[in-house]
Amino acid sequence: MKSYLIDELSRGQVEQLVQSLHAQGYKSPIDGLFWLPVPEHLLTEEQKEHHQGCGPYIMSLETGKTWIKLELLVRSTETIRCTCIAYANKEQQAYALEWLDTLMENMESPSEPSA
Repeated sequence: MKSYLIDELSRGQVEQLVQSLHAQGYKSPIDGLFWLPVPEHLLTEEQKEHHQGCGPYIMSLETGKTWIKLELLVRSTETIRCTCIAYANKEQQAYALEWLDTLMENMESPSEPSA
């Protein structure tokens, strides 16, 4: 799986990120997993053709205790297997990485909670 991993974060940073993702409505049905919608103008021709039955399309962001991982796979929210599900192209990948980097930059730097 192609992915973008940010590790060695403090628990406070991950907690702040999770709160921000919840507040912005990126939550998925699974705890610790968030869905980043792929804008329609970035969809491939095949994804646009399949949008009616397979869309909307998302990329998954998983959170751990001290890490976050963005999967660079454009998934369908409606089907598990289809030819329109594919690794992000350069434009989709650039969008997702910039989105995550901006989210991280906009977070405050919380102090580590005391044990």
